[in-house]
Amino acid sequence: MAMKYDPGYKKEVCRRVVEGGESVAKVARELGINENTVHTWKHDYKKSGIDSFPGSGNLRPEDAEMRKLQKELRELREENEILKKAAAYFAKNQR
Repeated sequence: MAMKYDPGYKKEVCRRVVEGGESVAKVARELGINENTVHTWKHDYKKSGIDSFPGSGNLRPEDAEMRKLQKELRELREENEILKKAAAYFAKNQR
């Protein structure tokens, strides 16, 4: 069964490894966490820093922006298709 860890706890573990200079193996052994889990957290922490581990149901700012832009693109494509059909309809009826 996968354990759920608090985002603050994950950040503290990563600070010990990244900023504190402790080895992943040592920290994992002390805390009883799988070494691969700590490596994954460390990778995410280095990549996203303060925004890492946003929590359940939350997105990192860049992910939220990407989702917003994808939704906007979908809506604009749909509107474009509607306008194309309307233009074709009116062009056909003018002949």
